[in-house]
Amino acid sequence: MEQIYTNYRLQLPNEEVLGTLIVKNGIIRDIQPGISSQGHNGRGDYLMPGLIELHTDNLEKCMSPRPGIKWPLEAAAVYHDRDLASAGVTTVCDAIAIGDAAAGSPRLTEFSPMIDVICQGQATGRFAVEHLLHLRCELSFDKVYEVTERYADNPLLSLISLMDHTPGQRQFVRIDKFKEYYMGKHGITSAQMEEFIEFRQQEQKKYASKNRRALVALSHAKGITLATHDDATIEHVQEAIENKALIAEFPTTLEAAKASHDAGLQVLMGAPNLVLGGSHSGNISAMELILQDLVDVISSDYVPQSLLQSIFIIANKTGKPIYQTMGLVNSNPAKAINLFHDRGSLEIGKRADFITVHDDGIVPRLTSTVCQGKRVA
Repeated sequence: MEQIYTNYRLQLPNEEVLGTLIVKNGIIRDIQPGISSQGHNGRGDYLMPGLIELHTDNLEKCMSPRPGIKWPLEAAAVYHDRDLASAGVTTVCDAIAIGDAAAGSPRLTEFSPMIDVICQGQATGRFAVEHLLHLRCELSFDKVYEVTERYADNPLLSLISLMDHTPGQRQFVRIDKFKEYYMGKHGITSAQMEEFIEFRQQEQKKYASKNRRALVALSHAKGITLATHDDATIEHVQEAIENKALIAEFPTTLEAAKASHDAGLQVLMGAPNLVLGGSHSGNISAMELILQDLVDVISSDYVPQSLLQSIFIIANKTGKPIYQTMGLVNSNPAKAINLFHDRGSLEIGKRADFITVHDDGIVPRLTSTVCQGKRVA
């Protein structure tokens, strides 16, 4: 059955065209300038490729909507999927943390059930959008390699990132920000904090280097895209280059972002940073990097709805048209995990993954999400 979408501002790879997009059997069959007398009339709204998310922690939020609450996992996964669909995401790499810097964290025990529920949901058609796996590997966790190796041949595994949340470096180079975060999130008292910091630093010395070497070798052996995380110094970036990482997630300083970009790594920054006007950890502003053309990919991180809003914020700030800013949330992430052959842009022959958006100049509002030709939101 043919589906016609007409009178939309089509955001094509190199231009905007007021025109008509035709879909058949889940594939884009034709793109035409001009308005058709048939089909769904978009009344001049935007139509752009579906958003591709490489790093979201939203499943964790759905699992624990309040401190101490553990929601049924199957329901949480479906809620998470619908959150993404309603945010315009059509392909997602669910970021599953293996290990954490905090004792008692669910990230030390819940990774297997989370991975399983994603795999089952994807296999059974329970989800509205396509789910892949991103394993966030905390290098100071003693079992991180053992767990990751277990899933290395899973066909959904598309990304491995190397995490190190040890206090005094990377994301938490400022100890006060580390204390603020972990005391607030995990209820660690001020009296316990100094002992906790020392313990985390000892664990890092004991396990991080060994785990890094093993995970780098595993990712290359299996052909899985490798990302570094929270790089802060030139030395961190050099290590990422030596490890043949392809993505630099959330560099925390200008020098790290510039060195990563210059070396050909895809620099990924957070949409919440753009919406809020800065980093909650006191690190580099994403907009500062955007204005220097140092950002390649945007991730919603912990707020799915921020992803769509971020590209309109960037367009407004830079004066660039939407078709130029949107690559940060569709074509570039698709290329980073080797999916650009069938998605990430409006082109004949690609999957009909797209969204329609109404913008009144305040907050862009999603009006529909279409995944493989099927409306899912």
